[in-house]
Amino acid sequence: MERLPGFRDFYPEPLPTKDAWSADARIHLFDRWRTTARRYGFREYDGPPLEPLELYTAKSGEEIVGQLYNFTDKGDRSVAMRPEMTPTLARMVAAHQRNYPKPIKWFSIPQLFRYERQQKGRLREHFQLNADVFGETDPGIDAELIALLIDVLRSVGLTSDDFVVRLSSRNAWQEFHAARGGKPETAYAFFQVIDKIERESEDESAKKLSALGFALDDVRAFIQAAEPTNELASILSNLTSRGLGDYVKIDYNVIRGLAYYTGPVFEAFDRKYNFRAIAGGGRYDNLVKLISGGKTDLPALGFGMGDVVLMELLRECGRLPAFTSGVEVYCLIEDESLRGASLGWIQQLRHAGWAVEYSAVASKPDKQFKRAMDLKAAWVTQIHREDANLVRLREVSTKLEQNLPRAEALSRLKASRTHDSSTP
Repeated sequence: MERLPGFRDFYPEPLPTKDAWSADARIHLFDRWRTTARRYGFREYDGPPLEPLELYTAKSGEEIVGQLYNFTDKGDRSVAMRPEMTPTLARMVAAHQRNYPKPIKWFSIPQLFRYERQQKGRLREHFQLNADVFGETDPGIDAELIALLIDVLRSVGLTSDDFVVRLSSRNAWQEFHAARGGKPETAYAFFQVIDKIERESEDESAKKLSALGFALDDVRAFIQAAEPTNELASILSNLTSRGLGDYVKIDYNVIRGLAYYTGPVFEAFDRKYNFRAIAGGGRYDNLVKLISGGKTDLPALGFGMGDVVLMELLRECGRLPAFTSGVEVYCLIEDESLRGASLGWIQQLRHAGWAVEYSAVASKPDKQFKRAMDLKAAWVTQIHREDANLVRLREVSTKLEQNLPRAEALSRLKASRTHDSSTP
């Protein structure tokens, strides 16, 4: 029986095939996401994977239903598997924002689901880092969020040679639209054309813009000029002060297709543009008010970074580390009469924080040692035949063996871990 199309199995390394997805790489990525977000003062939250369908149609309209895994549940409720996290977050914040000091800085790593055509970098499920801020309007917080995005990507080994954050503004495009006689009711249709301008032919873009009363050459000239608004200039200055200026550029090709964006928007891409956007986000100052039916009004901004494109980029750049079994110590049981004492020693090691493996059934010593080498254990140990309080401790890399009392063996292991952690 095979898995459903667009979904993934995650295997421990070594992978059974070159196309298999690595559970170890996923753990590595999540660890970097969490560590970096917490370093910026963000707190982790989560929400249900199943939500009322209305939560998504209220934000995106009925047309989104065709992209969702949705059904009527046993309580006769119209529900959907979450396709994104922002509506859930807006609902949660709207309900309890008074319980938290502002600004609220939260992150989450949800699994998201969309029923749509599979393509490179886009499946029917993916994991995503979401980082959002509520209750602050100053552009400094926009810069803070973009700095987090940059540092998340740097934490997995990417540099300014590998990716760029393209910074734009809905406000700038809104002013462009209004200054040329655009009607308020055509603004979103205009934004949709701009959002697809890099993916559609010039003839198609020109035709759509002309129908709305705009000229493609005028739009191209505005994009080419790349003049930052005061708001964007402030964000750029903030990031430059942090030493992050090389990671960002003004690019008005970016506008973000979702209707709820209201101000600065941005997307991160690999420098060679071989992949879809690595991450994207921006201001959505009106969404909490919309979700709460006008009861709560909080400015907000955030970004999402999916695991599919990022993992493909890391593979191509060779930035994923070599993953091992994680076993640090292998305990040989050379004689079954020593199994009881060996189990006590194994448990002592595990209580001390070591990852330990051993043969749970009687096995020849050479076979056990081969297993230790296959697992790439750093240490091999066994209970001394003549004194159960002594252990033979072997460091695999140096082949150095010592017979030590248990307490001294633990101290030796601890000292090696301290040395490794201090090595640059």
